[in-house]
Amino acid sequence: MILIDPPAVERWGRRWSHLASDTSYDELHAFARRLDIPERGFDRDHYDVPSEWYDVVVAAGASPVSSRELVARLNAAGLRRRKPRRPRDTP
Repeated sequence: MILIDPPAVERWGRRWSHLASDTSYDELHAFARRLDIPERGFDRDHYDVPSEWYDVVVAAGASPVSSRELVARLNAAGLRRRKPRRPRDTP
């Protein structure tokens, strides 16, 4: 299933949503291509989508969920890809 959270992340003077799939990356990429969401918007396990696209993405079939639910569903599906941890400075 394709999921989208509310546009809550502020960056570059805009608000952003996360678009993800709890089924497969293939499903996610196909959905993004269908809506002409640029590949450069893909970040490990989701696409960053500007707030002005939110209603269009939902109308195209994405299910609105909370950010917490989106992450939980990615984790449950084994599709969550976290950022690598930076090594801590050692004295």
